[in-house]
Amino acid sequence: MHQQGGTIREVLESIASRGYVLPAIQREFVWRPEQICNLFDSVMQGYPFGEFMFWRVEAQNASKYRWYDFVREYHQRDSPHCPELGPIYDKPLTAVLDGQQRLTAFNIGLRGSMAIKLPYKRWSSSDAFPKRVLALDLLAPPDPDEEGSRYVFEFVNEDRIGLRDNHLWFRVSDIMSFQTENPAPDMLDWISDVDLDTAQQRLAFRTLNRLHQAMCVEPVVAYYEEKSQDVERVLNIFIRCNSGGTTLSYSNLLLSIAVSQWDNLDARSEVHGLVDDMNSVRPELRFNADFVLKAGLMLTDIASVGFKVENFTHDNMTILEKNWPNICQALLETVELVDSFGFDSRTIQATNSLLPIAYYLYLKGAPRDFESGDRFLDDRRAIRGWLTRSILKESGIWGSGLDTLLTALREVIRNSGGSTFPASELRRVMAQRGKTLDFAEEEIEDLADMRLGDRRMFPLLTMLFPHLQSRDGSDIDHVFPKSRFTSSRLKNADVPEDQIEGFRDGCDRLANLQLLDRSVNNEKRATLPADWLDAHCPDDQARQVYCDRHLLGDVPRAIKDFANYYDTRRQKLRNRIADLVNAV
Repeated sequence: MHQQGGTIREVLESIASRGYVLPAIQREFVWRPEQICNLFDSVMQGYPFGEFMFWRVEAQNASKYRWYDFVREYHQRDSPHCPELGPIYDKPLTAVLDGQQRLTAFNIGLRGSMAIKLPYKRWSSSDAFPKRVLALDLLAPPDPDEEGSRYVFEFVNEDRIGLRDNHLWFRVSDIMSFQTENPAPDMLDWISDVDLDTAQQRLAFRTLNRLHQAMCVEPVVAYYEEKSQDVERVLNIFIRCNSGGTTLSYSNLLLSIAVSQWDNLDARSEVHGLVDDMNSVRPELRFNADFVLKAGLMLTDIASVGFKVENFTHDNMTILEKNWPNICQALLETVELVDSFGFDSRTIQATNSLLPIAYYLYLKGAPRDFESGDRFLDDRRAIRGWLTRSILKESGIWGSGLDTLLTALREVIRNSGGSTFPASELRRVMAQRGKTLDFAEEEIEDLADMRLGDRRMFPLLTMLFPHLQSRDGSDIDHVFPKSRFTSSRLKNADVPEDQIEGFRDGCDRLANLQLLDRSVNNEKRATLPADWLDAHCPDDQARQVYCDRHLLGDVPRAIKDFANYYDTRRQKLRNRIADLVNAV
């Protein structure tokens, strides 16, 4: 039944009293701060912002389902999920089927805050997530001729509220404390506390009054209410409402179906908890619920790996729930193994490449002793070699045809019995599907000429020098320091003018790079390689051992001899690459 009426303030009061709740089939909040600002601007301008769809749940049915609250104090790292409400007994509820993002945006803007990671800050740093509140600039005159936004909303730090550099920032949530019937005294009290001239006071009052009207007076909320108590009908309505949009992915909808069909565990909390645990091991890979959902399909041998409705039957979801502890263990073991390789999002752009590894560990029971025992060390080498080859391929191994490829690889691993990682057989099956891990001559030459900054550089170096990886971390280091390759320094080092450009080009290529323990790299810094070897190798034998380990060859003392050194080392590296990438 379609209904009109109600203000945004009244809706938020119902959210606060848990009259409006979120069913388990709903996804997480995904809007960005600018989307929230645009929504508030649209309401201020009197634009329609869409009809909501609600499900009226009778009191006797409220305890049958899991319910979640709306996000209020959003923190991108520490509190991004909708909090679970726990059992609700004998109370009629209104569950939101369509409109969660908009209602959460209102809830954050009018009742809460947002903490989004700042660029270039580390995820582990608390300073990277400043708490900000939605504010409206009362001194920004709305321009009726301007397209798009007319009112200036922004998420700001609390200390910016008030008059700052010709901006008068009003905390939007404060409008909720103003009297509904006669807000003028409250508005005048707030404005009078600020040093404004008469024209500014009038503008601020008009803008503030418009905010109050839009949020607290005008009945702008329109909704359709579904009163059926048949959960299957409600689920179908939810899918029909959401499958036409572009923001909500098909996998999100299927996760919603999975959530509704687990019998004992809270699927929503379990999935998001596992995602958080995986990201705590290697945050840069940014695992998500999509990855976990596809992993569940792959590891439990459900018919195919694809995101298809027929894969999400109650029977299949029962299998997934029953095996959930082992799935979690295998996925965490996979992330820890990849983390030990030093790989992150710079090298692994397709996390689906990890699913065959996860399936293998799942069959083995996810052993935790990969660092000990010859058999496990052999597995480790085989897994790293296979994964590295797939990363080094530029042709896109993990792109089109992914589901059929993963299903075929799963069959290979299952038929192997989980005794050893079947890298050779996986390569054969991949080649049959046009996903060869063999490298042609021109591909090998391309790898030998790779530049620093290429996402494949670190895995290539770990393949070339697996014995140089450190538990404390390994860095990519310039053999001849980068600081020595400025035009002026090369001229001063007697490098001919016509060779300077070639020297500078070779500086960041593979032949002038090596893998060093992080502490050693910090110590070496801008020292020329021959000088550093003199200081750290006590005799000729130690020097030779070090140069052999890093495939350095005879290191010249002067940078003017870099060209001949570069060509010689490039050929050695090229030959080793050819031996490794096409090894059986």
